[in-house]
Amino acid sequence: MADKACIKRLQKEYRALCKEPVSHIVARPAPSDILEWHYVLEGSEGTPFAGGFYHGKIKFPPEYPFKPPGISMITPNGRFMTQKKICLSMSDFHPESWNPMWSVSSILTGLLSFMMDNSPTTGSVNTTAAEKERLAKASLAFNCKNPTFRKLFPEYVEKYNQQQKSEQLVAEQASPKSPEEGEGRHIMEKVKSAEENINKADREDMKRNRKQSFPTWMMLLLFSIFGVLMALPLLQP
Repeated sequence: MADKACIKRLQKEYRALCKEPVSHIVARPAPSDILEWHYVLEGSEGTPFAGGFYHGKIKFPPEYPFKPPGISMITPNGRFMTQKKICLSMSDFHPESWNPMWSVSSILTGLLSFMMDNSPTTGSVNTTAAEKERLAKASLAFNCKNPTFRKLFPEYVEKYNQQQKSEQLVAEQASPKSPEEGEGRHIMEKVKSAEENINKADREDMKRNRKQSFPTWMMLLLFSIFGVLMALPLLQP
């Protein structure tokens, strides 16, 4: 159970972060436990971490700010082990060096700075720049599979959804139909157009034939009657 002083201090720090956000850092307490905070560090430009979004956790002791918190990272990053406590001068690995004046923002600013460095420490790993870049690209997709991340950081979930839509649109635009498909479609359109023209011509011919057939029969009948009438006087004695 957290002390009243601890709760008051953490609430004050959260209000300060909301009022004056720290560049490349977002941190929020868990809704059900103010002693458990989750953070997102955004990789700095010009480093292998650029474009990466690194989700982690800070666990505060009930005696905070008189005792330091434990810090860990959840997102694979190529710098620190995941789900393992990171050894920092501002973490519970070194209570003797802890300063009660330090805050969430100063802790995470120090973590982000140390992340860009290559100095070894407990909880760190050694990987290539290429591996860090690969993990940076995959970080947001990885984070969005985490229910806690999705609940606490909906703005990053929306960012991921927008990226997916953009990538899908680019992929569709970058995959034109093959020349064979285009030529085949063009031929089919020509064949269809020719068939339509033939059918149209046949219908017009049928109409003309129907119009012409009736007057022809009438003319033959009239000629026959006229011939009979002319022949009648010759047949009389």
